[in-house]
Amino acid sequence: MPAHPFRVATIADIPALVALVTSAYRGESSRSGWTTEADLLDGARIDPDVLRADIERADSRVVVIDGASGPSACAHVAIDDGYGYFGMFAVDPTLQGRGTGDALLAECERIAREDWQLPGLRMTVIDVRDALIAWYVRRGYRRTGVLKPFPYGDTRFGIPRRDDLRFEVLEKTFGDTP
Repeated sequence: MPAHPFRVATIADIPALVALVTSAYRGESSRSGWTTEADLLDGARIDPDVLRADIERADSRVVVIDGASGPSACAHVAIDDGYGYFGMFAVDPTLQGRGTGDALLAECERIAREDWQLPGLRMTVIDVRDALIAWYVRRGYRRTGVLKPFPYGDTRFGIPRRDDLRFEVLEKTFGDTP
């Protein structure tokens, strides 16, 4: 796997990161990768104001991998109630399956474990995303059974195409395998 230089996003990255995250999850462009949510949700995947708050907030980093024409992958890692939180994970759909996501997830885990000395990392995943959940399970995350409601009516996070969406919390405690 090639080396991936990581950097922390700045406010200037917001338009490119919104476009990247949207391309990985929504619309026809997302269908060229395996992370698409196009059959589940329409509309925005990330709100620019929410992204700005994540970039500016203390104990929060938006980690970026740059490609030839700008950001090709990104993820948000933050301290949340004494644990790491991982979200906004996106890899350009045309570059998926090449180890970029693995490298970015590992870097976010490193930040939580080494830089912030946290016991583990948590995330929320739409519970019908079986292939995505299986990908995380292969990387040491476990399904907690903790379910959270989908924010129906808040279009900053998308327009649902079905009425049964909810999130499940996945968790990895550092020291767990792999």
